[in-house]
Amino acid sequence: MTQSLTIRRPDDWHLHLRDGAMLQAVLPETARHFARAIIMPNLVPPVVTMADAAAYRDRIMAALPEGARFTPLMTLYLTEETDPDDLAAAHAAGLVTAVKLYPAGATTNSASGVSNFENVLPVLERMAEIGCPLCVHGEVTDREIDIFDREAVFIERVLDPIRARVPGLRVIMEHITTRDGADYVMENAQDLAATITIQHLMFDRNDMLVGGMRPHYYCLPILKRREHREALLAAAISGDSRFFLGTDSAPHPTHAKEATCCAAGCFTAPIALSCLASTFEEAGALDKLEGFTSLHGPAFYGLPANEDTITLTKGAPLEYPATIPAGEHTVTVFDPGQPLHWHVTP
Repeated sequence: MTQSLTIRRPDDWHLHLRDGAMLQAVLPETARHFARAIIMPNLVPPVVTMADAAAYRDRIMAALPEGARFTPLMTLYLTEETDPDDLAAAHAAGLVTAVKLYPAGATTNSASGVSNFENVLPVLERMAEIGCPLCVHGEVTDREIDIFDREAVFIERVLDPIRARVPGLRVIMEHITTRDGADYVMENAQDLAATITIQHLMFDRNDMLVGGMRPHYYCLPILKRREHREALLAAAISGDSRFFLGTDSAPHPTHAKEATCCAAGCFTAPIALSCLASTFEEAGALDKLEGFTSLHGPAFYGLPANEDTITLTKGAPLEYPATIPAGEHTVTVFDPGQPLHWHVTP
């Protein structure tokens, strides 16, 4: 039985760091284990220009603990007013790695997102020309569409038509949650990949709802049926390089999660790799962990894999705090529902 595993240092291809006191609190939890991360731009106000991205990157770097080795990969928030020239300049300068598409109203701080996709086609065409990837929150927001069906409908109504009209656009379907999403990636070999979160690999909607609502499992896109979780796990452990880790670690103050109308997001960063090692071990696929966490993402983004390594060692149950302080508030750490025996040694 494997008791120790050394892999290239992982990257996180979908991460929320927020700003201010929250940024100061949560950044060390990612920088401890991950070399790079795609940073989500849904601040208030959002990161929409080259200048916004540069300022946010500077705040992130200032918040890094002394001695930490971490590179934030910045993104721009796509709006119907996005300037293609500003975007192209930011990408050419190496400041911006990708652009994020939020359908308006889809998730936290997405009010500035896209309502009319026709209005962003010129920007998407420019992105295809310069090789700038598009990270997609893949849900429709029509109220008549059931929340559990919104990913499948988005693929049919929005994503597939966009990819047909903008050939060559590189797309990352972020945090896929359904068999539909996994199948769509596998059926489309060119210019398409997907990230998968920890919570969607470990839990389904019964875990969130049966016996009482567990708000710290509530995220968007929402947890789906068990059959969808099983399809995502099969994709993650398949060795297919189009699937890779994006934790979507999304901190909120504990009081905002434990509320009448609770915030969406799971704060998984402190225990992300321990959760993944346990999940891959249970599936008999520890040999596929390095590809999913450390190799597939850089390959799709055209970046080198990290040269340094981390070691995961199996031992006594991992001890970690239930919450971490964030200014005047706390942030509750994701509950894996079981003891975690895999420890990370940088």
